Amino acid sequence: MKSLNSEVVLGALVADSAALGLHWIYDSVRIAEIEAARGPGGLVFLQPEAANYAGAKGYFAHSGKTSGESSSYGEICLLMLKHLAKHGRFNRVEYQSEYRACFGPGGKYVGYIDSPMRFTLSTLLPLEPAEFPATSGADDDQHPSLAAIPPLVVAHTGTLDELMRRVDEVVRITNNNETAVTAAQCSAAALFNLLQGMPVPQALADALPFAGSVLRPLLEEALSMPRADGVGATQRFGPACHVTEGLPVVFHIAQTASDYRSAVEANIRAGGDSCGRSIMLGALVAACAARQNISEFPVPFQWLARYRKFVEAADACAAIQ
Repeated sequence: MKSLNSEVVLGALVADSAALGLHWIYDSVRIAEIEAARGPGGLVFLQPEAANYAGAKGYFAHSGKTSGESSSYGEICLLMLKHLAKHGRFNRVEYQSEYRACFGPGGKYVGYIDSPMRFTLSTLLPLEPAEFPATSGADDDQHPSLAAIPPLVVAHTGTLDELMRRVDEVVRITNNNETAVTAAQCSAAALFNLLQGMPVPQALADALPFAGSVLRPLLEEALSMPRADGVGATQRFGPACHVTEGLPVVFHIAQTASDYRSAVEANIRAGGDSCGRSIMLGALVAACAARQNISEFPVPFQWLARYRKFVEAADACAAIQ
C-alpha cells in the first residue's frame, strides 16, 4: 500500500471525508465551540448533524450522509481514480459517460448537486456519447474544477506541458471557465512539482505562472503570509466555493502546516467550503509528508479506517501504480 501515488490520492479522499461533518459552516466561532466541546481530534469525521448548524451562518447539505462518507468532491475524485484504473489513461467520452451514470438519475451518488454538476448533467443526459461536447461544463469557477486533479496528476507519465493540456480538457467537462481552468492547472503543476521532489515553497511558487492574471496575485499574497492561520486566510480571501477564495487558503495551509493531520484540521477550522478545498490540500500535504518521511504513511491509519470507500479506492490506486 505504501506508494507515493496511493498516498497522494488517499490524502485527498480522506481529507474530504474528514471535513464532511462540518462542511459549509461559515462561522469559525461555532466550529471552535464544537472543537472545544469534543476535545482533541474532535473536528474530523463528525456525523453531519443539523444541530451544529443551528443559529450559525451555514448550509446543512448532508442530512442523508453518515460519518466516513464523501462529499460530491470526493466522489468526483474517486470517479476519476477508478476511470484511470479501468482504462489506463484518460478517455473523455468514457469519463463523461461514467460521470453521467454516477451522478445522473438512477446513479450510485446520492447527495447534494451543485451548479456545475447540474449544468453538466443537463448537457449530457439527452445526448448519445458520440454527441458529447468537449466543453460540457458550466461557465463557473467553483471547486468542482479541482476535484479530479489528484488522480489525474499521479497517473500522468508525460511532461508538465502535456499535463496542462490534459487538465484543460478535464476541467472543461464540468467547468468551462478560464479561472477554473487556470486554478486547476496551477494546482496540478504544484502537485506535479512535489512529486518530482521539489520542496513545498518551491513547488508552490513555481506553479504560479499557470495561475493566470486573476488568481496569481491572490496566491502570491497567500504565500507571503508568515504565520499559519487558516481562519485568517479564509477571512482574507473568502470561505466560499470559488477557486479565487479557496485556492489561496489551500496554498497558505499547504505551505505552513507541519503535517497532514494539522493541515486537515486547520482547513476544517477555517469553515465554509472545507470539502471543496480539501481535495487539493489533502493531496499536496500528503505528497509533502510522504517525501519527508518515506517509512510512514502520511494519512493516520485511524482516519483511513473511517473512510468508507477505502477498499474501493485502494484497489484503484493499486491498478495505477
